[in-house]
Amino acid sequence: MEYLIGIQGPDFVLVAADNVAASSIIQMKHDYDKMFKLSEKILLLCVGEAGDTAQFAEYIQKNVQLYKMRNVASCCTPYHVNLLLAGYDETDGPGLYYMDYLSSLAKAPFAAHGYGAYLTLSILDRHYRPDLTRDEAVDLLKKCVEELNKRFIMNLPSFTVRLIDKEGIHDLEKITSGAK
Repeated sequence: MEYLIGIQGPDFVLVAADNVAASSIIQMKHDYDKMFKLSEKILLLCVGEAGDTAQFAEYIQKNVQLYKMRNVASCCTPYHVNLLLAGYDETDGPGLYYMDYLSSLAKAPFAAHGYGAYLTLSILDRHYRPDLTRDEAVDLLKKCVEELNKRFIMNLPSFTVRLIDKEGIHDLEKITSGAK
C-alpha cells in the first residue's frame, strides 16, 4: 500500500514517499520517513516488509561507509524491498534508479513503486519532459498525489518531498492530501 515516486530533471531529482507505516490493514504511524541518506547527494527510498526495509536500508548505509573505508562490499541476504535510488554525481549529473525486490535495476527518467504506481505511471508518461523545471516537476508530483487521492482506496495523507541537486539534498514542503 506504500508509494514512492521519483522524477529526474535536467539538473535535479525530485523524490517523494508517503508517510504511512502500515501492517496489513492497520496504520501504525502517519509520520514515517521512508528515505535514507547514503551520502550528501544520494537518497535511498524503500518500501516493502517493515522489518526488511529498515534492516536493509541500515545495512546499505553501513556498507556504503564500510566501502568508503575498505573499498569492498557484498550482500548475501535476501530482502523483500523495492527501492528508488536518487542522487547527483559531479560528472554524470542527476540520476534516478528503479530496483525491485528481485534485483531488477534500471536507470529511469521517472519511476514509482507501490500500488499507486498503477495509477500514476500513465500521468508521468504523459506529462514528463526531460527539460522539466523544478516547479514543473513539483506540479507533476502534485498531479500524481491528486490522482492517488481520487482513485486509490487507501488514504495516504502526507508525503515527504526532497530534491537532490549539485548542492546536496533539500527538504521541500510536505504534500498533504485531503482525507477520504
